[in-house]
Amino acid sequence: MKKTTSMVKTAEIKRLWHLLDADGQILGRLATKIAGLLTGKGKANYTPHMDMGDFVVVINAKNIKLTGNKPLAKTYSRHSGFPGGFTQENAGNLLARSPQKVLEHAVSGMLAKNKLQTPRLRRLKVYSGKEHPHGEI
Repeated sequence: MKKTTSMVKTAEIKRLWHLLDADGQILGRLATKIAGLLTGKGKANYTPHMDMGDFVVVINAKNIKLTGNKPLAKTYSRHSGFPGGFTQENAGNLLARSPQKVLEHAVSGMLAKNKLQTPRLRRLKVYSGKEHPHGEI
């Protein structure tokens, strides 16, 4: 008896929509759950080299919790590309100013650094409040 292995074709991939409420959840634990959904690791036909993930909509990002001393000690850095354009901001200030960026940064750090990272991050939609334009999920 000959056994064969079947490969999933791109047309056969079914993408679901997941709605997650970030109210009172810890940043890292929520980010790992989102990264798993974006990569499609929970699916029975998961293939590492294919983009099998689902869409993820996160609401109430402004209510994410950071444990310990992270609001003051954790820093986010960026550079504008111009001389003297280096800026650092602590997690507490960035969470108050733009909570979507904190969650997106955490999720992007948990995804594989390859050509599939960008399309996976495009399927992540983060909103600071309850309202989102994606209808009933």
